[in-house]
Amino acid sequence: MNKRMNRYETVFIMTPVLSAEQVAETVKKYRASIASNGGKIVHEDAWGLKKLAYPIQKKTSGFYHLIEWEAAGTAVTPFETEFRRDERIMRFLTTAMDKHHITYAQSRRDKSNRKEVQVEETQEKEQASTEEKA
Repeated sequence: MNKRMNRYETVFIMTPVLSAEQVAETVKKYRASIASNGGKIVHEDAWGLKKLAYPIQKKTSGFYHLIEWEAAGTAVTPFETEFRRDERIMRFLTTAMDKHHITYAQSRRDKSNRKEVQVEETQEKEQASTEEKA
């Protein structure tokens, strides 16, 4: 029996009192949760510490993290149950991605990758020009 794999996007906000190691450990826990439910991670992006639009649990900032993943529909409920039970998670949102959302997410990643490449090229040119002057 071959289950159909759906694509999902989950954004979650972790409490700002966590250390870098605790943030990494929390993200690792949810990566493992996806894998244990038969899913695979397509893309992942750590947005870092951001200011919240409104206070949540009397906190005004949080560590944002996005995971784009594929799994059978039955994997979503246990995944979200883990978020609800984890006191390190302030908020989370999982959305099922349709074909238009998948295309948009891919173009967003491509655009961000182009910006990173341009920044790296600029830095390399600056470094080369400073070496020539020396």
